[in-house]
Amino acid sequence: MFRAFLKLGFTSFGGPIAHLGYFRDELVIRRRWVDEATYGDLVALCQFLPGPASSQVGFALGLIRGGPLGALAAWCAFTLPSALLLVAFASSAAVLEGPVGAGLLHGLKLVAVAVVAQAVWGMARTLTPDRPRAGIAFIAVLIAVFLPGPFGQVASIALGALAGLWLCRGTALSANAHLPVPVTRTVGLAALLLFFALLFALPLLAASGAALFEAFYRSGALVFGGGHVVLPLLQASVVEPGWIDPATFLAGYGLAQAVPGPLFTFAAYLGAAMPTAPNGLLGGMIALAAIFLPGLLLVTAALPFWGSLRARPTVQAAMRGANAAVVGILGAALYDPVWTSAIHLPRDFALALAGFVLLTAFKCPPWIIVLGSAIVGMVLGMLGAR
Repeated sequence: MFRAFLKLGFTSFGGPIAHLGYFRDELVIRRRWVDEATYGDLVALCQFLPGPASSQVGFALGLIRGGPLGALAAWCAFTLPSALLLVAFASSAAVLEGPVGAGLLHGLKLVAVAVVAQAVWGMARTLTPDRPRAGIAFIAVLIAVFLPGPFGQVASIALGALAGLWLCRGTALSANAHLPVPVTRTVGLAALLLFFALLFALPLLAASGAALFEAFYRSGALVFGGGHVVLPLLQASVVEPGWIDPATFLAGYGLAQAVPGPLFTFAAYLGAAMPTAPNGLLGGMIALAAIFLPGLLLVTAALPFWGSLRARPTVQAAMRGANAAVVGILGAALYDPVWTSAIHLPRDFALALAGFVLLTAFKCPPWIIVLGSAIVGMVLGMLGAR
């Protein structure tokens, strides 16, 4: 299990949708660990839940195939390659001084503009295809702009789910019996209780040294709609309190597009880059475990109940509304901090626009955009253009 997912951890470029394709090729078609119907149900479950969908699918596959140890092996092997690369970058970021280093970091910030713009564009077309959901997304933008921080984001998602109950009812998916359940309902309920216990108890313990773990756990618990939604949640958790400066934050986010594996490993970079302890490798691993834990608990909790849960129209309507709201939250983050921190000159706008066009129209791999933008930034830095 570890060897199979380690290979995927080193080679799975392109974001969560691409990861799901790599998983299918390697584990369904080549290794035949599960059949197509089971894999389809796992993908549906993990896209329904908050959290990093591709990592949740890998964790569930490991759980079905090898029990709890298989699930742990699958998650570690898929996650650690990119996490360790980002920790290494965070540890060396302090030496990136002078015009060349500043140019490199600015180039990575421009990548973040292009990638987040692509995410907003793609998610808006998928998750807000009609007027009711577009309206929910617009209201979410207003809430996120006028109530910045975690409270505004939670309020946007909650109100989006409530609006979805009223505005987004549609045809329910039929329940089926394809998904093998390696978890009892008792264990599922225990995982759900632990998810909520940590969500509500950790803020009370933040003053006693759990602040880092709490900030990343809260961010991981609220990520509806895709990995890029973690950007505004983490920005509110680590930039607004002053733990990480905006330039370092966006540079790391840009670099995270160039490494394989899940985008959530951006948390390892942030934990390592903290100016105060715990930081470095320890801080990176704490942040990494905290941001993934809620999504993995929710997968464990939902597996025994998924067959009946997915057929409930009210649940699906609430999720449609919540997903529309996260489009608005990410749209607000595209402006602040992404745009305001990176776009200062007409040249910056042109470079970010070029990256967006290459990503959307030419389907260029993100790592190529990252490499090109970093090189352009360093060249401009050497020429004294900044």
